[in-house]
Amino acid sequence: MKIAYVCTNYNNTHYSREAVRSLLLNTGHSYAIVIVDNASAAPSIAELQALAADFPDVHLILNQDNVGYFRGLNLGIAHLRRTRPDIEWMVVGNNDLEFPADFADRLESNSECWRRFPVVCPDIVTPAGEHQNPHVISGISPLREVFYSLYYSNYFLGLLIHRLAMRFRSFSDRSDESEWEIPRPIYQGHGSCYLLGPAFFSLFEELWAPTLLMSEEFFLSKQLADAGHQAYYDPAIRVIHHWHGALNDLPNKRRWALARDAHREYRKYVKIFG
Repeated sequence: MKIAYVCTNYNNTHYSREAVRSLLLNTGHSYAIVIVDNASAAPSIAELQALAADFPDVHLILNQDNVGYFRGLNLGIAHLRRTRPDIEWMVVGNNDLEFPADFADRLESNSECWRRFPVVCPDIVTPAGEHQNPHVISGISPLREVFYSLYYSNYFLGLLIHRLAMRFRSFSDRSDESEWEIPRPIYQGHGSCYLLGPAFFSLFEELWAPTLLMSEEFFLSKQLADAGHQAYYDPAIRVIHHWHGALNDLPNKRRWALARDAHREYRKYVKIFG
């Protein structure tokens, strides 16, 4: 297979290096890799340049400003669509991913799924063994939507709700991920990794990206739904996700504010009680 990998990077190039290294250990396939840097500090840029020197398959896009997650991915997608039109299969997402040694072989053996569905969501597993897909199987309850709106109404209220949710996880956690062994169409896949194939590019040029960061899962699900499609979850394909590695350099309040802004955009399309 000819496989492309597009990721964003922000002051955490060590994750990008591990993602590239682990992907290229999947021998027997050819790769094109684009790392889109969102205005990292000089030391991280120097590490990126060293990475690109070590791995000829890597192309860098160095942004002068932080354009965000999906918008950054779109720059990499556009570059590949322009320079490598022969590549049909793209893995897009975070840079804090690690690819198993059989990742590309599993892509190839399950490629028929890519032809039927515009977006395929892999089994995403943290180093602690937690499965992050299927992220949302069918929908989010009105009660949970109320708590989301409360969480984003005030930073300190959000902190309180977060602490309560962590303390009472058996009540607050959704159970969707517990069904990780079942392949099926789903409402939303976890935002850290998506597989885009020919069906996607027959419909779209890029990912819909109305926000800088956060809520990407919903915006992609709406993009697909508006075209009459759903994402498909395939547990036969697995990646390891170093959870929060892509956001470790964002201060907590800044992270909350970005999520609040995305939630306001989300509320334009999803009302609490329909």
